Amino acid sequence: MLPTLRQLQYLKLLVDHGGFGKAAAAAHVTQPTLSAGIQELEKILGAPVVDRARSGLILTAVGEAALAKARIILNEAEELVQAARSSGQPLTGRFRLGVIPTVAPFLLPRALPLLKARFPQLRLYLREDLTQRLIAALKSGALDAALIALPFDMTGLDSAHVADDEIFAALPAGHRLTGDARTRPSELEDEDLILLEDGHCLRDHALAACGLRPPRTSEASASFAATSLPTLVQMVGSGLGITFLPSMAVEAGLTEGTTIEIRPLQADHPTREIVIAWRSGSIRGAEGRLLAETLREA
Repeated sequence: MLPTLRQLQYLKLLVDHGGFGKAAAAAHVTQPTLSAGIQELEKILGAPVVDRARSGLILTAVGEAALAKARIILNEAEELVQAARSSGQPLTGRFRLGVIPTVAPFLLPRALPLLKARFPQLRLYLREDLTQRLIAALKSGALDAALIALPFDMTGLDSAHVADDEIFAALPAGHRLTGDARTRPSELEDEDLILLEDGHCLRDHALAACGLRPPRTSEASASFAATSLPTLVQMVGSGLGITFLPSMAVEAGLTEGTTIEIRPLQADHPTREIVIAWRSGSIRGAEGRLLAETLREA
């Protein structure tokens, strides 16, 4: 005998709501019904999923493993229903899209009106987060697709190209390198580089494009870091150092009204690739490709 979707849903609700009473209310059943469902699940698994001997709700090791699988199975089932309902009408109904912070504020303002006009029945739910967490959410089924930048480890994922985004050097006004039409990465080795904090893929992409090592914590330049591109712009404008900005941010006007000067990098491939990614084998893959195609027009 296998667990039912209902039993797995009971387990998920039990954890999400932190107790039998609230979980039963969320499931629109009585508490005895939900408790019986959990007990039947434990019988099927051959082990307890909840430690009832302690105060509060604590999952056993079996319960933790069952919950992780339950979330994936329930998301897949929900995805199946959504895909069936939108059969023949792609990008209708709910679509959960993750977006990295160095793309969201610059591409979405152009893309969202186009998506709304082209797919009026689409209910787009957006989640902005770092690449690593978006990938984890994709693989767990919590997201249908993610708008991210490559290179990145894409094991278990498929993707469709959206754009190549050139990376520029951003210099404070009057800096000695502003006299050059292009900035040579070798000239940045002794400069104070102000970068996004660890976890932002743009940091790694920019350093890789320039062949530079991340600043060590012992270096003075490591005293400065930012969590967003607007903050980086303010820091560079104040003369604290040099940073890297993607083309889409510059084209969106991020540096307008500042004294910052933008220079192309004299490197082989100073770009990052923007893609729509989804789980390999996902039935939402065709919609992911359609979404990427639409974003390419934005």
